[in-house]
Order: sequence, then structure tokens, then C-alpha cells
Amino acid sequence: MLCEIRIENVAVIEKAAAVFSGGLNVLSGETGAGKSILIDSINAILGNRTSREIVRSHTPKAMIWATFREIDPRIRAQLTDAGYGTEDELLLYREITAEGKSTCRINGLPATASVVRDICGGLLNIHGQHDNQSLMNPAKHLGVLDAFAQNEAQHAAYYQVYRELCHVKREIDALSMDEAEKERRVETLRFEIGEIEAAQLRDGEEDELLARRRLIRNAQSVTDRLNAAYAALGGADDDTPGAGELLGAAFTALEDIRTLSEDFAPVADQLGSLYETAREAASDVAGLLSRYEFDPQELDEIEERLDEFYRLKQKYRMELSEIIAYGEKAKTELAGIESSTQRLDELYDRETELYEKAKKLADALTKTRLDAFKRFNAQITEALRFLNMPGISFTLQHKKGPLAGSGQDAVEFYISTNPGEDPKPLAKIASGGELSRIMLAVKSALADKDDIGTVIYDEIDTGVSGLAAGRIGEKLRQTARGRQVICITHTAQIAAQADSHLLIQKNVSNDRTYTEIEPLDEQGRVRELARMISGDKVTELALANAREMLRLAQ
Repeated sequence: MLCEIRIENVAVIEKAAAVFSGGLNVLSGETGAGKSILIDSINAILGNRTSREIVRSHTPKAMIWATFREIDPRIRAQLTDAGYGTEDELLLYREITAEGKSTCRINGLPATASVVRDICGGLLNIHGQHDNQSLMNPAKHLGVLDAFAQNEAQHAAYYQVYRELCHVKREIDALSMDEAEKERRVETLRFEIGEIEAAQLRDGEEDELLARRRLIRNAQSVTDRLNAAYAALGGADDDTPGAGELLGAAFTALEDIRTLSEDFAPVADQLGSLYETAREAASDVAGLLSRYEFDPQELDEIEERLDEFYRLKQKYRMELSEIIAYGEKAKTELAGIESSTQRLDELYDRETELYEKAKKLADALTKTRLDAFKRFNAQITEALRFLNMPGISFTLQHKKGPLAGSGQDAVEFYISTNPGEDPKPLAKIASGGELSRIMLAVKSALADKDDIGTVIYDEIDTGVSGLAAGRIGEKLRQTARGRQVICITHTAQIAAQADSHLLIQKNVSNDRTYTEIEPLDEQGRVRELARMISGDKVTELALANAREMLRLAQ
């Protein structure tokens, strides 16, 4: 139940608060006083989309607080699971800056608008004036009927099978290409697979060949430098000793005298180590010389292989690693096409099985809808008679069509507003006042089918007056016996039925517009009802009528 909403800097409202009670709460006021701003604020606090245009001019931000009590256990569990545990009271906060930034809080903790919307959207249901127009759209009628039938389980069972049936149909379509196209594709795949396999591609081979080609192209320089290194270490000829031979001679010279003084031993050991290192280096260089003996034909073979790589990359518009992967994918596709006949037979059998199962579940879903309409029609008819539409006849136009996501049913509500007239589409013959009463009857029928504790009606009295308006007020009061109802109205007959009456009024001060929300006592209600009856000039007769309205309602 919505207990209180506080608003600051929202449109023309500088600061206002509205306290609501259980039962029927009515808000009234002149056109343009700001009643729609209150609805916009409630939508915003529930995480629905809003914009910076809602922020009052020349202020940095708009702020909205809302307090709820008697929280539905299901919503309370969701809040606890999300880390916003609550006991008896829930506080929501929404802030919108002039730059368009938005902040939400649940019980003081940060939350995104989507989280608020997902968890708290079930706290209340707002029925706006545009909802009447939804009855004009036959596509909406099935949803209304399903909401009354409460057939979610049957629809879920059907939809699971229907979704699998659609998947099988898509697979059949993918495999059912014509034979000529299939043969062309098989021929292409076989050629590409053969070409890729013949190339014997190996990941990394191209980089290896590029490095080898670079060496071969520099073969003379490599050989010259290796020979120079070997000559320096081992000697160019018999007359020119190398570094290794010279180090060996130096080591021998000191080795002969090392016993004469301890000063000679360290240097002798150092020269011995250098001599061994030089010998090993000379041996390594000799090994490199033998390894890098290049065959001129090898370069031709490398160039030919790289040309083959280039041609394949140009043809397939891929790198070699991607071509290798493409070849494996082509093999899989070829195997799938070649085995498609067997697979199609399996899929056709599965399609038949799923269709029969889906049809049976669709028939069960249809039955829930047709059975529900009998009860729905009885409640709607009774409610409309009460709402001063006694001659109305409400019927369902039902056709079975192909299986679809919602089942096999196409439905549309038909009505006859006068005895003896054939029923016609609701969208074509209902007036504005009739639509308002029909929507209220529908909402009343659905009221016991959901767990939403608060329902807000925004001008449900559009197009009605007199006796019909009084009956709407009585119906709203009946509905409010089991839940909280908040109703914005311009009609005195409805306002008189309220358990709590709030007045929304607009004032201008210092060239600024201010909207205030004032709870009315009994005398205030009399004055407001008299204004709603007679307009600007409130007469004693209007006041007397207002008192009589309140007396009869109570």
C-alpha cells in the first residue's frame, strides 16, 4: 500500500506531500493543477523512464520519496534476495538532475532504475486514460483474457514445445536446399577441401620460410663473416696463428714457470680457461659453417612455396591459419550435406511428433480461454449492468489459426449495447463513456486475479456523468474494500464515495506557479464537491447538493 509520496521541484510542484490511506482515495482539482505530475512522479519512483524536463525550472534537481507498507511477501522476498531487506516499511527515492542524471535508492541503498522497476513494479498498477484505447485494439484482447484465465502454466508448457518445433523447422529449411544448389555446393566444397589438403599447410610454416629465405639471400655475407671468425680463432694459414693458438702458447709459457712463484698460477689458470674457450668457439664456428652451406636450389623451392601461400591467401582472403580452419569447417559442412538426407528424415519425424504434441497443448490452452470467457463474461455483464449499461451483451469472436507463439487462437471482444442488436467489434461501436465503464468492469474482473495491492485510476470517468458516474464511484468503492484504490477524477459523484479526499490546486506567486496537495476535512470536501458540481460560482444549492451526496455515500 502506498502510504505517502513527497515531491520537491517536480514541474510546477516546488514542495508537496500526499498521504494515502487504505480504501478509496480521491484526488481532484482544476484542469492543469498538476494531477498528471503526481502520476508522473509515481511512475518515476517505480523506476520508469523519465527525463530532465520533469525538473522544475531554475532548480538543480527534482526529488521524489515514496513510502509503502503491507508489502506483498513475494516482493519482500525479492527485496531480501537483492540485498534490500525490508520488514514493514519500504522507502523508495528518485532524484533527477537538471542535466538528466538519475539516482535511485531502495531503503537508503543505491539501486539502478531497472532493478527498482523489476522488483517494485508490482507494488501498484496505474490505469491511465490511454488504457481505454487498448480495448480498441483487438490484439490486446487475448492478453486480457489470459490474465483472467491465469493460464500461465498451460501457456508455458505449450510455448516450450512450440519453440522446439520452430527450431526443427528452421533446421529443415536450412537442409532443404534444391538438389541443383546442393550439388553445386558439394562440388565447390570438395574442390576447396582438395586444394587445401594438397597444399599440406602447417601453422607457422610461412614465418619459418621467410626467415630461411632471409638467411639464404644473405648467404655470402654469412659465410664470409663465419670464415673471418674462424680464421681469427684458428689461424688463416700455417704462417698466421689464430687467437686460440696464441692463447695456447701464452698458457704453456706460464705453465712452465708456475712452480717458481705463486704469482704465476692465477694468470696461468686464466690463460688456460681462455684457451679452452677459444677452442670451443672455433669448433662452434666450424659447425655453423657446415650448417649454413646453402644450396641455391633451396631458395627456388622456398620462393615457390611462398608463391603458393600468396595465391591461396589471395583466393580465400584469409591468412594461412584461417585457411586451415576453413578447410576443417568445409569438411564438416560437406559431411552434413552428404548426410542431410538421413538427417532430414529424422527431422521430419521429429516435426510431426512435436506438431502433434503442440497441437494437443494448444487445444488445452484454447479450452482454458473459452472456459474463462464464460466466467469473465458473467462478471463483466454484471458489472456493466451495475454501471448503468443494462442492455449490453458481451461476446467473444474466436477463430483458430495456425500455431503461433501465443497458441492457435485469434480473439476479439464484441458487444451489443442495446437489446436486439447484433454484436459488433468493441473497437467500432463503443463511445468514450462506454469505454471507461467497460475498462472499469474489466479491471474489476481482473482485480482478484493479481496480488497488486494498489490500483491508480487516472480519470476513469472520462465521458461519463450523472447516474453512470455515480455507479462508477460505487464500483470503485467496492473494489477498494479489498485493496487500496487511488482515483483522479473530475466528477463529484465519484469523489463523494472517497474514504480520503485530496485537493490538488495551483497558485501563482511572484510570477512563479506553485502546486499544493491538501487533505480535505468534511467541510473542505463539501466545498470541493460543490465546485465540481457548479464550477466557479459555488451556490448554497450546490453546497446542499454536496452535503447530500456525502450523506448518501456514507
